[in-house]
Amino acid sequence: MVRKSEGLSKRHQLILKFLSEFQEKNGYSPSIREIGESISVRSTSLVDYYLKQLEEKGYISREQHISRSICLLKPLPSSKSAAERIADGIRQAGSAVDNLLSIPVMGRIVASEPIPMPSSDMGFFDSESSIDIARSLLPAKEKTEDLFALEVQGDSMIDAMVNDGDIIIMRRTQHANNGEMVAIWLDDKDQTTLKYFYKEASGIRLQPANPNMDPIYVENPASLRIMGKVVMVIRQMNRLAV
Repeated sequence: MVRKSEGLSKRHQLILKFLSEFQEKNGYSPSIREIGESISVRSTSLVDYYLKQLEEKGYISREQHISRSICLLKPLPSSKSAAERIADGIRQAGSAVDNLLSIPVMGRIVASEPIPMPSSDMGFFDSESSIDIARSLLPAKEKTEDLFALEVQGDSMIDAMVNDGDIIIMRRTQHANNGEMVAIWLDDKDQTTLKYFYKEASGIRLQPANPNMDPIYVENPASLRIMGKVVMVIRQMNRLAV
């Protein structure tokens, strides 16, 4: 039974309950359509409206342009006693430690105009550099051995909520679909950049998410390499809204 909580409507509470149960069962967050089905709402725009309200209330966070990226920031208030909540917290803490995944930080990626980088840039950090994240935050289909992390340098992707100094979790791949955010290496220039990928008739367009920057056009697709695609963004704490 979902109990009434201050500032939350019944649908807000049902959404939070569904998010918690779905993520616990599947290891990743549901789609907007799945959320709508759980509360008997067909309109995805209405579901998105409820989710925006939950973001404003500090219950969830989402990353733009990345599917299934809803993260629960605080649980739905419950009627459990203080002792029960403490016991639950201890159990959850133990489970969280077991659920941690250590991902190697391989170096920096430039999210601005491409700049010359040494060929060893992708291995800039020492071999022991890594970042720990909860496995449940990643889509279940992701193979952990294919994941690596990069520190972002530059501000060309700020409208995609990727800022200078943020950490991005990447999946190794040499292929990308239009609209995906990818790490690109330009072989002929020894330059690196982070952009949205678009394959067009005249070549490849690397699109920034910054209205003050122009796209980069690559006429010869063979002159670039896709190093990986973004699956998650870890923002710096001092950039997060309170």
